[in-house]
Amino acid sequence: MQPSSQRPRPLPPEFFDKPSLQLAVALLGKVVMRRVQGEWLGCRIIETEAYYLNEKASHSSLGRTPAREAMFMPAGTIYMYYSRGKPSLNVSAHGAGNAVLIKSGVAWRTDPQALALMREGLGRDKPADKICSGQTLLAEALHLQVEDWRGKKFDPEQFYIGDDGHQPEQIIQTTRLGIAPQRDAHLPYRFVDAAFARQATQNPIRRTTVEGQDYGVLSYDEALKVETQHG
Repeated sequence: MQPSSQRPRPLPPEFFDKPSLQLAVALLGKVVMRRVQGEWLGCRIIETEAYYLNEKASHSSLGRTPAREAMFMPAGTIYMYYSRGKPSLNVSAHGAGNAVLIKSGVAWRTDPQALALMREGLGRDKPADKICSGQTLLAEALHLQVEDWRGKKFDPEQFYIGDDGHQPEQIIQTTRLGIAPQRDAHLPYRFVDAAFARQATQNPIRRTTVEGQDYGVLSYDEALKVETQHG
């Protein structure tokens, strides 16, 4: 996917001041931008997961600690953590302890120079269409380090989430990945841009999944109106 001639416009701080579910949907189609060695790299967000303080899968439900403080800070604060020793990118939402995980994306630039820089961040080769297909792949491809950004605001000159006018047409809503059954695994708080389902961490539309049971397909406007299902 080649970008337009101009970089995506940085999202204003108030954009992030939404409930986690609505922010998770609104972030689909936006672009995580990162300046690396003087070049702007980017991953268009195609998959997100919403988390709330009062549901068991959220890190914030385990209590307030220095490492988790970003989740309790104003909406739009960067929360990064290690997943199996590799970085993951989240952003705080409206309400203390609430956040959205940036789950996967597709490369905003696919020219050889950009892909080479992204593979340098990964430390290994990866097909262009899968270079951001996972939360740690996305963060590594953009050369993001936990200690550099956790608890900070986005910087429009170095690292930010931007808007280039793209909006998904259909959204797939399903359950989050890697959540233990006793930690509210049943909650359908994962959202995928249907046009990029095959590039998601795990394609929600498979032979073993059934629409209406394992996932739902919504218009963008319908997805923005999804309500929480926890107590």
